[in-house]
Amino acid sequence: MLLVGMLDSPYVRRAAVTGRLLGLDFEHRSVSVFRHMEAFAKINPLIKAPSLVCDDGTVITDSNLIIQHFEDVSGRSLRPSDAAARARDLGLTGIGIVAADKAVSIEYERKRPDAQRYAPWQERIVAQLDTALDLLDAAARRGELGAGPNLRPGDISAAIAWGFCRFVIPEFAPEERWPALAAQAKACEALDVFKHWPIDREEP
Repeated sequence: MLLVGMLDSPYVRRAAVTGRLLGLDFEHRSVSVFRHMEAFAKINPLIKAPSLVCDDGTVITDSNLIIQHFEDVSGRSLRPSDAAARARDLGLTGIGIVAADKAVSIEYERKRPDAQRYAPWQERIVAQLDTALDLLDAAARRGELGAGPNLRPGDISAAIAWGFCRFVIPEFAPEERWPALAAQAKACEALDVFKHWPIDREEP
């Protein structure tokens, strides 16, 4: 299997970390959807990261679907087996994904020319990011987010979202405002699996 995309994408990194925790053997190729559009289009004409090229040539797009395939191939899941615990983890995973989504949106909006910016939309996505980080920080304070040894998808989603915020839009994610989430993410980043897939890996 071949996982395609840059590790500064929270979606690519989440898929990579999950695949490794599931014990899967896959290749990773750093291809940017912006700087390497033609090369990416040859792999997936949708030019969507992450993309997974399966052993039979099938291309899977979207990190959630890639992770589902990883679970199918490995025959197991990182989610709890208990239904209630599984539902809580799904909830936390979703909040982490929203945090990453809004951080990506904020970064895109900052790159627009001033004339193309729409202040109410910018205010909305910042408020959504703040709410997601509030919820994750509260969950971390309650001990619902961990940092190993048995990482759950919610743990991974939260830590990677926070890491992306700090890497790309640190002024929107001060550690003193969300200290419990910052501590949980820092502990995750110290794990070998996160170190293997660093957000700041030097890419071509």
